[in-house]
Amino acid sequence: MEPSRIRNFCIIAHIDHGKSTLADRFLEITGTVRGGDMKAQFLDSMELERERGITIKGKAVTMSHTAPDGITYQFNLIDTPGHVDFSYEVSRALAACEGALLVIDASQGIEAQTIANTLLAMEYDLELIPVLNKVDLPQAEPDRVSAEIQQAFGFTKDEILYVSAKEGTGAKEILDAVVERVPAPSGVEEGPFRSLVFDSEFNSFKGIIAHVRTKDGTVRKNDKIRVMSSGRLAEVVEVGIFSPGPTPTESLSTGQVGYIATGFKEVRECSVGDTLTLDRIPAEEPLPGYVPVKSMVFAGLYPSDGEEYGSLRVALEKLQLNDASLSMEPESSSALGFGFRCGFLGLMHLEIIQERLEREYDLDLIITAPSVAYQVELTNGETVMIDSPAKLPPPNELSVIKEPMLDLTIVAPNRHVGALMDLMHSRRSEFKRMEYMQGGGTRRDSDSDDNDTSRVVMEYTVPLVELLADFFNQLKSKTQGYASLDYTFAGYQAAPLVKVDILVNHYPVEALSLILHRDAAVTQGRKIVEKLRGTIPRQQFEVPIQASIGSRIIARETVRAMRKDVLAKCYGGDITRKRKLLEKQKEGKKRLKMVGQVEIPQEAFLSILEVGG
Repeated sequence: MEPSRIRNFCIIAHIDHGKSTLADRFLEITGTVRGGDMKAQFLDSMELERERGITIKGKAVTMSHTAPDGITYQFNLIDTPGHVDFSYEVSRALAACEGALLVIDASQGIEAQTIANTLLAMEYDLELIPVLNKVDLPQAEPDRVSAEIQQAFGFTKDEILYVSAKEGTGAKEILDAVVERVPAPSGVEEGPFRSLVFDSEFNSFKGIIAHVRTKDGTVRKNDKIRVMSSGRLAEVVEVGIFSPGPTPTESLSTGQVGYIATGFKEVRECSVGDTLTLDRIPAEEPLPGYVPVKSMVFAGLYPSDGEEYGSLRVALEKLQLNDASLSMEPESSSALGFGFRCGFLGLMHLEIIQERLEREYDLDLIITAPSVAYQVELTNGETVMIDSPAKLPPPNELSVIKEPMLDLTIVAPNRHVGALMDLMHSRRSEFKRMEYMQGGGTRRDSDSDDNDTSRVVMEYTVPLVELLADFFNQLKSKTQGYASLDYTFAGYQAAPLVKVDILVNHYPVEALSLILHRDAAVTQGRKIVEKLRGTIPRQQFEVPIQASIGSRIIARETVRAMRKDVLAKCYGGDITRKRKLLEKQKEGKKRLKMVGQVEIPQEAFLSILEVGG
């Protein structure tokens, strides 16, 4: 296929604005999927995606479309996730395209992720086509939202396309617009082969299958390829396109999106962001890869059965191949045994990984309370990164603890400004800016009633740790579910932080330790031990639960012992016999207490997340 007849584009939007549904209509119009095989959210092949109704992994598909001028074009479409935790998936898709469809719900208007994805696409210098979706809904306000789009992003009214993805009206016009507006891919057809790996997966028979965007040259089956970052060699087992499933072809050439079955058996032999080239005619320079992703949230993953440690390691390595934003390193705990300290992009990302491990690899896991990575300056001048409270050096070695900060953007109806300000004030945030959005202009007044259609964009700088403790539930509750948010990393900032240890039966449980702000440590410590008292089951002996800062106990609760009625068979008689039985029971409980191990359920670790600010 000539590069001039190829169009590479992706669909970007806020969550639930209709990306996957619009992709379904494209598959139908182009005949890529036959009518009998069609199902809703066709490209969302993962069971978890279909259950939740969200896209987790970006999917590529190749389609053929005949334009009004009679020329048939090859379309390479990449559907992307909308949730903020999967923004890395979006950035990888953008790097493999020349254009993007910016889909906006005509009833909801511009949301936080709409703004974030648009700015990201502009960074990659993509041609943007604004698409107003769900115009058939009774509550749709296309004129108002169209004015918002023009105001926020500078599009003209003629550039905006109107569509109902559910009904299919206007979908063909979008495909025609892609031909006209999205530029053809650039590259050297006769030059040395170079392709960028934007995703990958593992196949037991074909090894690592790299999803690639071919920049220059051509690759064929049985060609010997080289990974430019490592120099590793492999013979191509198969090349092909996604139409919609993996479809073998003779070759992949300049501008095409497809896959290369490398035959690599080791997970780390071919990574996302690598450049593949031919061994016989290697390229001189690799393609610009991706900015290394920075994990935002960390949690310990431990198998319930210690014998499954090896299975957990293999499962995490395979998931890491498919999800480059997942990081892992071994760790151990006296309470939980051997496991892994894993890094995630957010709480949703953590939840998805946990479910995939349990479903796809049949693992029973214990997940510790999530934490963030702190930048710690020691008294000897050294700076270290601490991703777990258990790794924090002793107080006498600490100079400064810096916590990660986020630039937070919240988009919500105007009437919820007061509630949002109260929420953000309770989360140690710093107010930056506020702007009112309304079609046709920018409002600066704050007077509003419940019927006001204007919305507000609020920007804050907030510690990342404040988003872990019940923040999202609070945000949705205070705005009746209408708020949306996006965040970006904003560096580290010094703060008066202390380590709070949780002691169960006088023994510290490293997996329950927390790093908290000094002003909130006592209050939070009390809330945590109260929560734990309700989740840790009763034992044959009394179990104290304590929160401490160093050697100072700041809170205590007690799980009362289960009591057996040893006097049940005593029907009167001498009181000394009853006393003897009770004393014997007391001595038995003392022995249990000395050697007893308290079982801590998964709910205990998760309960810490419910302790809000």
